[in-house]
Amino acid sequence: MKTLFLMRHAKSSWDNSDLADFDRPLNERGKKAAPFMGEYMSRNGFDPELILSSPAVRARETARLAKEGGDLTAEIYFDDRIYEASPQTLRQAASEIEERFSSAMIVGHNPGTEGFIRLLTGRPETVPTAALIVMDLAISNWSDIQSGCGTLRELIRPKDEMKMLGK
Repeated sequence: MKTLFLMRHAKSSWDNSDLADFDRPLNERGKKAAPFMGEYMSRNGFDPELILSSPAVRARETARLAKEGGDLTAEIYFDDRIYEASPQTLRQAASEIEERFSSAMIVGHNPGTEGFIRLLTGRPETVPTAALIVMDLAISNWSDIQSGCGTLRELIRPKDEMKMLGK
């Protein structure tokens, strides 16, 4: 059994229309949501052993702020394939995770994240910015990841959680 966490990057800024999509940073809401989700992870015992992130600025910032906000122990690695990845590309990246890790988190983008959830679980899910997905994978080795091997354990939407806590 492996545990896969997926996080869509937090809300990004569209203030500077001259910036390429890859270079867009987080906006103020995103800068609050990412560390909040890291805190949520820590409070709930979610501490992935590895974090793989898209190298896009908004994903990098999300991964860093979530890690810092939750005092997560995992190292962050950047994988160019995660930016604009299809579900199959995300599956390939996950299949190459070192077997010594029993849990990992991928910080990426839509529509790939939603498609990857559907590929692994068969369930269509709407994933807003900074949402966290927790999946149990019925595999012993990451290299065995395939369609239908996942069970969605939780889908945490930051807006809902912040509202419940009055933030």
